[in-house]
Amino acid sequence: LVEQPNGDFGRTMARQFLFSTWQKLIYEKLVTSNDRTTAEIAAKALKETTYHAEIAADWVIRLGDGTEESHRRMVDGFAWCWRFVDELFEMDDVEQGLAAKGIAVDKAALRPTFDSMVAVTLKEATLALPPMPRAILGGRKGHHSEHLGHLLSEMQYLPRAYPNAVW
Repeated sequence: LVEQPNGDFGRTMARQFLFSTWQKLIYEKLVTSNDRTTAEIAAKALKETTYHAEIAADWVIRLGDGTEESHRRMVDGFAWCWRFVDELFEMDDVEQGLAAKGIAVDKAALRPTFDSMVAVTLKEATLALPPMPRAILGGRKGHHSEHLGHLLSEMQYLPRAYPNAVW
């Protein structure tokens, strides 16, 4: 989901809303992690993520319940992004083991809450829940879109160009 490029503002806001809503749920659970460092990082990250989730939801509502054009763009944005949502809740053996020990989050268990939060915002935005397309999976197994290479190239430019730089 997050390696998809920016482009149409509706698609970008749909992506931001879906990811921030999911991430907020993750951090809310991680603050009770049995690993103290993880819990402390999650507590700090939760504040920022809550802000992102609220702002993204506001944009979804504003655009969804706005003009015909903005509504259409939000419908298109969610139709595009929705195919990546299932992967957010996938758990591999390592994650399941960490969740069983109370260190990580059982992401699959968060799906009903996520779906409910999304439905509330979409209803307020006068947007219907998009139909579930064939899910795009495999990112956690190393299967990515062509967009990831461009993102990594951009993010790695400075450290590669200036390997001894101190920030």
